[in-house]
Amino acid sequence: MTETVLSSATQDVVIGFERPFVVVGERINPTGRKKLAAEIAAGDYSTVESDAASQVAAGAHVLDVNAGVPTADEAQMMTEIVKRVQGLVDVPLCIDSAMVSALEAGLAAYDGKALINSVTGENDSLESVLPLAKKYGAAVVAICNDEGGISEDPDVRFDVARKIKHRAMDHGLQAADVVVDPLVMPVGAVGDSGRAVLSLIGRVRAELELNTICGASNVSFGLPDRQGLNAAFLAMLIGAGLTSAIVNPLHGQVMTAITGAEVLAGLDNRCKRWMKRCRAQQNTQAA
Repeated sequence: MTETVLSSATQDVVIGFERPFVVVGERINPTGRKKLAAEIAAGDYSTVESDAASQVAAGAHVLDVNAGVPTADEAQMMTEIVKRVQGLVDVPLCIDSAMVSALEAGLAAYDGKALINSVTGENDSLESVLPLAKKYGAAVVAICNDEGGISEDPDVRFDVARKIKHRAMDHGLQAADVVVDPLVMPVGAVGDSGRAVLSLIGRVRAELELNTICGASNVSFGLPDRQGLNAAFLAMLIGAGLTSAIVNPLHGQVMTAITGAEVLAGLDNRCKRWMKRCRAQQNTQAA
């Protein structure tokens, strides 16, 4: 049974086929958030810290941290964010950057076993990111695209995932430390994108025996009621075998869908987490 273990200084989070679904909080990311980007560039990390605390309080098990502010020193800012966040909350981190220097800075500052977001099937990416994962004992998100870009053919994306798995093992990583992202495309632009991802998740789980992750909210880009669509999609993804996702845990509709899908997929022993969430919601309403 495949289990991907991530850790902070004092606790582990396990992504696995028969484990509770793992929520990776997405909000510590300046992409598309001009105010946050300006704050980080100015050395103000107050919103980063409040986002870290609020996401964990809302149910995030892991936090994605991204310091991608254009023209700024991303490696330095990543180091600062990692230190501040791990000093504030006790959950594992996902170090997220397209720059290898920023990834290494974050990994060097981190106390625990991180998740690297991400590596692709491109040879340059494989030969720069996988050695970092081995050096720092990290797991990696494997994105299903390569030099040919993002294929709309699920079979091509599956082949990329298989390639990354084998190359990771060549670099000395355990297969379980590869978590595959099948790439969710906007359903408004690519009509069968949801069905393609559901199919890929099943194949990756059955044939490659790897855990999976995705940015589920991409599916609703450009459409109304994005929370409703994301919630419906996440329930279907969990039913298909998805084991983790990068989402906004402050969206209550999404978190309710995740918790409910865990119950129906047999991942919530005696419905304990579902009942706990319902009690918390009742207490909030009463207050």
